[in-house]
Amino acid sequence: MNPRLDQPLRLGTRRSKLAMSQSGHVADAVRAITGRPVELVEITTYGDVSRENLAQIGGTGVFVTALRDALVRGEVDFAVHSLKDLPTTQPEELVIAAMPLREDPRDALVARDGLTFEQLPDGARIGTGSPRRMAQLNHYARTLGKRIETVAIRGNVDTRIGFVRDGELDAVVLAAAGLNRIGRSAEATDFLSVDNVLPAPGQGALAVECLASDAELIASLAELDDPHTRAAVTAERSLLAALEAGCSAPVGALADLLADGQVVNEMRLRGVVGTLDGSTLVQLSTTGPVPQSYDEAMALGRELADEMLAKGAAGLMGERSL
Repeated sequence: MNPRLDQPLRLGTRRSKLAMSQSGHVADAVRAITGRPVELVEITTYGDVSRENLAQIGGTGVFVTALRDALVRGEVDFAVHSLKDLPTTQPEELVIAAMPLREDPRDALVARDGLTFEQLPDGARIGTGSPRRMAQLNHYARTLGKRIETVAIRGNVDTRIGFVRDGELDAVVLAAAGLNRIGRSAEATDFLSVDNVLPAPGQGALAVECLASDAELIASLAELDDPHTRAAVTAERSLLAALEAGCSAPVGALADLLADGQVVNEMRLRGVVGTLDGSTLVQLSTTGPVPQSYDEAMALGRELADEMLAKGAAGLMGERSL
């Protein structure tokens, strides 16, 4: 008997209820594939303990560094990240071995009195920590002929929904995937159409990461990979990288697959960049064959980013790093 079969695989995860839930699903799948026990190793990241504004402490990458450090030090064998939290540059010593089938990429509204976004009163106070959401929510409100106030908030799902329950805010906006994964999607009062609010690049998808040198584990984890999810998310993240935007900039992107009957034959990539007040948006899309390789998916994202930059996207994002 292979002695490694009895040795547990150590899965690094953030401590939040959402992170533990999504890591638990991955752990179950890896147990089934490898026949080995999998234990969750809880790791506290700087993003979990800091109450500062995300954009000021380095964007969503602050949730990733501690997990990656634990991988490199050999304290865990693999880690699960929310893909939208990953910086667009990949460390050479690590590899994303799997991107499982994506959850719902949309944003969800949790509002008082069961209200949808269109039913919110003029001047409604909406909580979100995301500049991307602020820009698009303000723009969406403008198209409806009303004004909203976006309020910067941090915290886990309970904390955020608590602002609505306590009457401090009229509504909060969260990722639908997160609510689904912790069994609380029924609390959403509206799921925001991607025609009005594009999600963060990679939203709803997970990244399962391990050491690039661990060929055996890479081969096992690859069985969890969903090729369509990987192609879509790669194109979205390529767009983000080409805009030199960083994770905290107000950039939304979504690649979706277009089917002709049962045959998926095209991919549409949409991107948006806007000012926080929603007064100006650059929103474009491109459609092409479903990428068959990493390079093709990257090219699709770069192509759309170039078009957006030509339309003035860079000027909407404040100072770009040179």
